Amino acid sequence: MTDAEDRKPQSDEARMAFTPPAGVEVGDSESETTSEFALPKGLDVPQQPPADREGSAFSTPRGYAAEDTLPGFTPPGGIPQISLTKDVPWQDRMRTMLRMPVAERPAPERPHKAEEEGPAVPRVLDLTLRIGELLLAGGEGAEDVEAAMFAVCRSYGLDRCEPSVTFTLLSISYQPSLVDDPVSAARTVRRRGTDYTRLAAVYQLVDDLSDAETHISLEEAYRRLAEIRRNRHPYPTWVLTAASGLLAGAASVLVGGGLLVFVAAAVGAMLGDRLAWLAAGRGLPEFYQFTVAAMPPAAVGVALTLSHADVKASAVITGGLFALLPGRALVAGVQDGLTGFYITASARLLEVMYFFVGIVTGVLVVLYFGVNLGAKLNPDAALHISERPYWQIAASMLLSLTFAVLLQQERSTVLAVTLNGGVAWVVYGAMRYAGELSPVASTAVAAGLVGLFGQLMARYRFASALPYTTAAIGPLLPGSATYFGLLSIAQNEVDAGLVSLATAASLALAIAIGVNLGSEISRLFLRISSPEKRRSAKRTRGF
Repeated sequence: MTDAEDRKPQSDEARMAFTPPAGVEVGDSESETTSEFALPKGLDVPQQPPADREGSAFSTPRGYAAEDTLPGFTPPGGIPQISLTKDVPWQDRMRTMLRMPVAERPAPERPHKAEEEGPAVPRVLDLTLRIGELLLAGGEGAEDVEAAMFAVCRSYGLDRCEPSVTFTLLSISYQPSLVDDPVSAARTVRRRGTDYTRLAAVYQLVDDLSDAETHISLEEAYRRLAEIRRNRHPYPTWVLTAASGLLAGAASVLVGGGLLVFVAAAVGAMLGDRLAWLAAGRGLPEFYQFTVAAMPPAAVGVALTLSHADVKASAVITGGLFALLPGRALVAGVQDGLTGFYITASARLLEVMYFFVGIVTGVLVVLYFGVNLGAKLNPDAALHISERPYWQIAASMLLSLTFAVLLQQERSTVLAVTLNGGVAWVVYGAMRYAGELSPVASTAVAAGLVGLFGQLMARYRFASALPYTTAAIGPLLPGSATYFGLLSIAQNEVDAGLVSLATAASLALAIAIGVNLGSEISRLFLRISSPEKRRSAKRTRGF
């Protein structure tokens, strides 16, 4: 009997239904009810070997380590040769394997080593889920989260694992072989936050776990993960508020505003940011936070119009909207849809819709009262945006820089994303104004270059591409089309308003598809030449 059975209280024994007569002795074995399949006495039965000793919770699982991964092979069924060389980033290798069925993945069996202890499968799965939770909460795409989770499992020898990611739920299952029981674990993502510094640290941890030259135990991985969770944001609250104001001011310059418009848009955006922080502190959902944050910029624009100031109120309101448009969630939602994660994509796009409805509600309330008070807001101003190339290029770079600060990016990535945003606006301006092409096509091409350059920068640093692409698409967001659509609706011109809002939706989809297409192009045609150069580059950069 096992120790667990020894600790259980023994049940009453079942006796025979009759009592033997006096003087007749009955053995204990006869008085007990035995199974009809009981073996007769004298028959020797070979004893089963003792179970494996339970290993430590942090012991290394059975299997192979990252440094002795074998190349792909062709199974007897005729699966084509899969090239999984080490000269590409772990994201590409894990993504390739995730798109294959479990039975077809190149994972050759390893001979058992007697000195190995029992596998700490639950601890590995828990670490994997915690890493995936941080990535998904930080806005990473579902496919990239699954690739990171798969990389963590394989680094500890768990080949036959299946990660699954939805909008709020992470799950993973591991089955050592077809005859063993699977082990499953799940984790729910309840809180989301934008902190690309933390996202970059998690990617660095996954990269170190996947590196053959780096040996990280489970204890060390847990310690680093705890440090990542405890890290404070790189920028204080007052810096974020000032960044939101500068972002709105830069956006107002993009649509033709001057110095007074810059200041007015910045003040309105900072007031909206403070109101959103106040609503968040009171526990209000994000829908109401976006609603109250959209009101101050619209109110400032209406107030300037009522005071007959010689400013473009449309530029003030448009600049305030730029700081609120959920471009990050939109790009992630479309990317999940294009890569086959339709449930997660639907949830992300539904979240974007709710945020957009909140912005629409806040702006429409202010515009409705402004129109009734006699504010003469002109929807035709959208057709008369002045072209000032040098000022607009500078404003686009300032917008990307402040957007990067709001996303809590590392200081080392701010300069790169600022230049990427400036290049995006130069391409858009050359196609839209000089080439007189459609705004949707110009936006798609510019966003494609953002995705391509962002992926190149990310592959050079072996990090996530989000810090290099999200802030760079800021100048391309459809703030002016959104505002003029809402203004037309507030003035009872519903048809014109719906047309303008449809244009804004088309521009948003062009941005998301362009970024994703640029990233896919870089993955298809670009490769790192050799693992030696990769390791040398990492050491040179201080990894």
